[in-house]
Amino acid sequence: MKVVVDLTRCQGYAQCAFAAPDVFAIRGDEALLYDPDPDNTQREKIARAAAACPVQAIFLDREDAGHRQPGSGAQVAAPRPAGACKLTGKIVIVGASLAGLRAGLALRREGFTGSLTVIGDEPDPPYDRPPLSKQALMGQVDARRTALPRREEVDAHWRLGVAATGLDLDGKQVVLADGERVWFDRLLIATGVRARPWPNEAEAGLDGLFALHTPADAEGLRQRLEARPGRVLVIGGGFTGCEVASACRELDVPVTVAERGPAPLVGALGAVIGGVAAQMQRDHGVDLRCGVQIEALEGDGAGRLRQARLSDGSVLDVDVVVAALGSVRNVEWLEGSGLAAGAWGVACDAGCRAVDVNGVVTDDVFVAGDVARCPHPVYDYQYLSLEHWGNAVAQAQIAAHNMISPEGERWPHLALPEFWSTQFGTEIKSVGVPTYADQLVIAQGSVARRRFVAVYGYHGRITAAVAFNQSKWLEFYAGLIDRAAPFPPSFRITDQPTDARPVSAEVPERPTPHATVVVTGHGPSERRATLVRRPYL
Repeated sequence: MKVVVDLTRCQGYAQCAFAAPDVFAIRGDEALLYDPDPDNTQREKIARAAAACPVQAIFLDREDAGHRQPGSGAQVAAPRPAGACKLTGKIVIVGASLAGLRAGLALRREGFTGSLTVIGDEPDPPYDRPPLSKQALMGQVDARRTALPRREEVDAHWRLGVAATGLDLDGKQVVLADGERVWFDRLLIATGVRARPWPNEAEAGLDGLFALHTPADAEGLRQRLEARPGRVLVIGGGFTGCEVASACRELDVPVTVAERGPAPLVGALGAVIGGVAAQMQRDHGVDLRCGVQIEALEGDGAGRLRQARLSDGSVLDVDVVVAALGSVRNVEWLEGSGLAAGAWGVACDAGCRAVDVNGVVTDDVFVAGDVARCPHPVYDYQYLSLEHWGNAVAQAQIAAHNMISPEGERWPHLALPEFWSTQFGTEIKSVGVPTYADQLVIAQGSVARRRFVAVYGYHGRITAAVAFNQSKWLEFYAGLIDRAAPFPPSFRITDQPTDARPVSAEVPERPTPHATVVVTGHGPSERRATLVRRPYL
């Protein structure tokens, strides 16, 4: 049986934990952890938990998926949408990911009856990544059993374990690593991201150095944590790094976090809230070191990791290092294709249609998920690349609908970005883009008690909200962001601090990877842009 909880929707009411306590558990005030692959003996309790959820955030397979393979089920019958454009033909999805799976399901539900092929470079069916840095590391779930619930089968031809290596737009073909060419009428690019590797190749081969992205990564790291290492070093204070540090402390394993910025989570939430996260780590026994970088990793004669040298001159004895260095978008296979793809992702319009190097929107190629770079009207039409679970789900639905709909019935992807992170017994959630801000104010609750809502503003309007154990309020703030409500908020609200006043958000200016483009030709019929290849790392 497969279970997944949409934690962007979950508000921590905890009915599920009462209905099925062996599957769902609340840590701290609101942080929900759950088993994504529970025993079938729990089915009745899980069904009651799903029915009792006030926000309907629990999803599960309708029948036991443990003995089925992707594509083995019958095609799902669904009513055809009014004015449907292309309900037959051949659609190819490159990326057997969360976005790829959700897009396939949406296509079948909306009445697509043609050929559907899903291509993925990993051998496993689509799996859920959030549990890998949480429950899996603590041994609460098996990292190899985090396959996503399909709820209904996708009638598709699954090509797993073979990577796409090229795209021929003129010939409408995807080139695979085994030399096969897969023809399409319409294509969805959902190749996502991969973990950024440790840059020193010699050090990257040391036994004890881990990244964290796949079930195999999580399982290997879990085994090392279970062996009780003397100290774990986490390099990078982003969400993954913080969650790994939280798991270490949950297991009573000594852990050091090395972050080159002034505090953890600064790149996502700014230095003010990053400072709150820093104190939370120290309160839970994390050896947090900010403003430092790793100069070298050193091993013994057998190639086992033993020490780390830091830029402040200190030396750490470590058995395990987790390189939480962020992500690299999987776009190399699109080199030379003519699409506007690079380190920033694949550019697309608000309807998920890919943009080519000339800035022209394509008609038959769409993009969804972590690899997509899409303009958002709320944020001055800036192109945003979002590596969030909720964004992948929402964008997949938009892309699938638009692939088979006529121009006048296509939808824009206007959902506000949302994310969550569970660490140190605290549920951190956000709506909007916190880095698109110049000020913030603690609008509700208490920072000292780690129960508060921080509201972000830019040029006098609300642009984001971040909640620590106060997720029930985010839907309210999302409405304010949609309406461009004035900042700072002037209304009275529950649990409002008496001394609430705006302060600088201290959001860092991050460099944006720019494309290098050469334009040739003189007349309108001759001028063309060429994207010059640059390293993606």
